[in-house]
Amino acid sequence: MFESLSERLERSFKILKGEGRITEINVAETLKDVRKALLDADVNFKIAKTFTDTVKEKALGQNVLTALKPSQLMVKIVHDELSQLMGGESVDVDLKGNPAVILMSGLQGSGKTTFSGKLANLLKNKRGKRPLLVACDVYRPAAIEQLKILGEQLQIPVYSEPENKNPVAIAEAAIRHAKQHYNDVVIVDTAGRLAIDELMMTEIAAIKKAIKPQEILFVVDSMTGQDAVNTAKEFNERLDFDGVVLTKLDGDTRGGAALSIRSVVNKPIKFVGTGEKMDALDVFHPSRMADRILGMGDIVSLVERAQEQYDEEEARRLQKKIAKNQFDFNDFISQIQQIKKMGNIKDLASMIPGMGKALKDVDIDDNAFKGIEAIIHSMTPYERSNPSSLNGSRKQRIAKGSGTTIVEVNRLLKQFDQTGKMMKMATTMKPGKMKSGKRR
Repeated sequence: MFESLSERLERSFKILKGEGRITEINVAETLKDVRKALLDADVNFKIAKTFTDTVKEKALGQNVLTALKPSQLMVKIVHDELSQLMGGESVDVDLKGNPAVILMSGLQGSGKTTFSGKLANLLKNKRGKRPLLVACDVYRPAAIEQLKILGEQLQIPVYSEPENKNPVAIAEAAIRHAKQHYNDVVIVDTAGRLAIDELMMTEIAAIKKAIKPQEILFVVDSMTGQDAVNTAKEFNERLDFDGVVLTKLDGDTRGGAALSIRSVVNKPIKFVGTGEKMDALDVFHPSRMADRILGMGDIVSLVERAQEQYDEEEARRLQKKIAKNQFDFNDFISQIQQIKKMGNIKDLASMIPGMGKALKDVDIDDNAFKGIEAIIHSMTPYERSNPSSLNGSRKQRIAKGSGTTIVEVNRLLKQFDQTGKMMKMATTMKPGKMKSGKRR
């Protein structure tokens, strides 16, 4: 997402000229283009105007440091204002209750049920919680089944009463069940409609009154653009929710909802869904999102994702094997699995500064590792542990078994060999060691 907006903003900053000061003359055209870029991204007109007026006020007359160009100073000002527009700082969910009750709200198709599973998964694996999922969509049998499938997949219990058509009673019973079974978080998935109606609003307001949730989250499909903002406004007027969840941020969305919604409802965006997998959920950080919009990447989030998959004991074991030249295909495929767990490959690459633009027109298939995995899985256990045993006849058998060619098998062997050499170099390099001379 935001690719189009990022390009437009980059072009806008190139317009800015000036020798040592940002003036009303040299900033006018830039801000005019910035406003157009925001409007094209489906940002509310009033918000876009207020944003550019604020940027103009802060930029005018500022001295440009000798190390900076006027455009660079403008990028910083726009970055800071984008971050403020989206909330300034990340805001966590309230988990103080016993159990803490989180109520989901939103229209049908917004991704409430999937998000409920993702949130339960995040709270279980990263916060050490014991969540209970509750199926309160009594109108759509598929919703109950979907939640049960997600619960099974994630090994998280699901409370449902398929014969009961009273969502208030189901929610109340679920909380009693959670207390008896020591679940410390209850996530209540509610019914949605294709459009806002009085019956829907009355029902969810009744659930809110009965269970008194610590947290009400409004889940919205970011691909619906400005409509998402209008829907959020109506829900907030009735429910006074605590935070917003933007789903499908990995899709073909212009990003207007993310930039507008905070200003319209004055409630923080708490989470963003970045893919279909159950771990494709990120805490929303306004400053990091501003970095990505302006093409600066998001190294902090990339490092955090890597740390989540980092196993210290496994790393020590691997280091010993590399030092002894024992790195094999079992280790190689294990490293691939860790990378895959970090998320969408193109999304990960775009977190590296400058890579987002470079990869704009490059199609990185999320199944890019499938061929490699097929080749390795076509090897015998002996061959995986002893790469040097792969002679011509073995390669032919592996190519046939994996549905690839000898060329592809040889290419993988070359990549494996290069990876092993690089890892060997990395483990033998000692930080701080001086090549020659003495410290002075």
